[in-house]
Amino acid sequence: MPIPREILDVPRPVNTVVAVYGKNKDRYAVKQRVGCKRVDGRNLPVTGPTIGHIIDGEYVPIPSASSVAAAGFDLLDWAVIEYAARFMEPLIPELLQHYNREDTEKISCIALLRVCYPGIKDYELKSAYEESFLSVRYPGIALSKNTVCAFLGNLGKAYSRIVSFMRYRAASVEQGHHLIVNGTLKSNESKVNSLSNFSREAKVKGFRDISVIYAYDLEIQEPVCSECFPGNMLDMTAYHRFIRDNGIQTGIIVADKGFPESAAGEAFEQNPNLHYLNPIKRNSKYISTYDLHDYDRQLIGQGGLILCKKVQVKGKQKWLYSFRDAAKAAKEEQDWLRRTKAFDEEKRKEKLPAFGTIVLESDLDLTPETAYKAYSGRWEIELVMRYYKSALDFDETRVHDDYSVIGSEFIDFLSSVITMRIIRDLDRADLLTKMPYKKIMTILRRAKKLRLSSNDNWKLVKLNPSQEEVLRALNLLSPLDKPAPRKRGRPRKSQP
Repeated sequence: MPIPREILDVPRPVNTVVAVYGKNKDRYAVKQRVGCKRVDGRNLPVTGPTIGHIIDGEYVPIPSASSVAAAGFDLLDWAVIEYAARFMEPLIPELLQHYNREDTEKISCIALLRVCYPGIKDYELKSAYEESFLSVRYPGIALSKNTVCAFLGNLGKAYSRIVSFMRYRAASVEQGHHLIVNGTLKSNESKVNSLSNFSREAKVKGFRDISVIYAYDLEIQEPVCSECFPGNMLDMTAYHRFIRDNGIQTGIIVADKGFPESAAGEAFEQNPNLHYLNPIKRNSKYISTYDLHDYDRQLIGQGGLILCKKVQVKGKQKWLYSFRDAAKAAKEEQDWLRRTKAFDEEKRKEKLPAFGTIVLESDLDLTPETAYKAYSGRWEIELVMRYYKSALDFDETRVHDDYSVIGSEFIDFLSSVITMRIIRDLDRADLLTKMPYKKIMTILRRAKKLRLSSNDNWKLVKLNPSQEEVLRALNLLSPLDKPAPRKRGRPRKSQP
């Protein structure tokens, strides 16, 4: 049946033909020509798929579906991002005082991804971003490998902004708060940056490190500021620089033996609201001068196992606090006997008074109970360092030049702050007594959301009841949200 001229004259795409179809042969399809074939010495056109129809005298194309590669993601990691972002949000106003909105969002995304996916490499950030709800919270963030590499370098180049951010946080420390200062070493085998060097420990291990120093606020239980130094720099050398660079002017710094007060004496003299509480070495002359191993009472609230003595250094605004833990003394004596190859009673008597002891120095007149409790809180920064290296997998740097190391360590610091806030919240929910941190984060990564169409709302994928309980405990699910009831089984038989 011939096709009417008015149908053939309807404007349509080039390289197309009109085909008639339908029961009454009154419907017209527009098909694409995809080539030709050689038949009996002639080139005959080859008709391809239908691309449209002619309806009421007009060409109507068939909507074409995009490729699956360009379709986006309809199943995303949800709970772990939603939970971690809750603790990143308070940091954003602080960042916006030093960075523009675009940079702040990129910093936030990288920090969150490092918390939610420990050990993630820079080249994996883009896919992790696209496969998580982070792409819904912060759409359009460029996180390709080359983009991230350049961004970390630019962060390090703008070092003054990092310093101003750290000083802003340090300025918020209240006067009575205790700042626990500690350092850790990170493997860094780069040959193109000045921070990588052999530390005292690295000479034994055989590879080079950088040194990262943190200040941790014991009262609010989170890191306040951080700075990285060459791996071969002694802690006491970096101590004064750390206080000066970060503008620490308020609080009580509680440090370890590697950070003596004398190394930063000038900083304490210039800042009357800045104080220190540090241990001194066991061979210090103060111990013999003031008979600090001759105790005068027991420490209250420690089960009577700790002896103490407090004296003021003559002519100075300095107090010494001496403690002896009977349990630790017995343990140290046992360890010493176990290591001793040839027993020497005279040497044992010489070392015996020092077993289980610690002497603190401070420019504050404190009760021994207060001094001991403040220094005992140092274990919390050890927890920070443990999560820093273990839970977050920050035990080595994965960038090379100075700028990238500085920029990457800045984002690692933000990730550490988020992690410690998460740990506090997990304690609140009483979850860490039931399962370890890594298992909780694994459960959160399993909680995903999907959508059935581009116009549909995101819905949580069904979890097992124990996993839903974790989400409820963390206020990610409403207590009223209950799993759908199971279908009733076969009715029981009536008893005769």
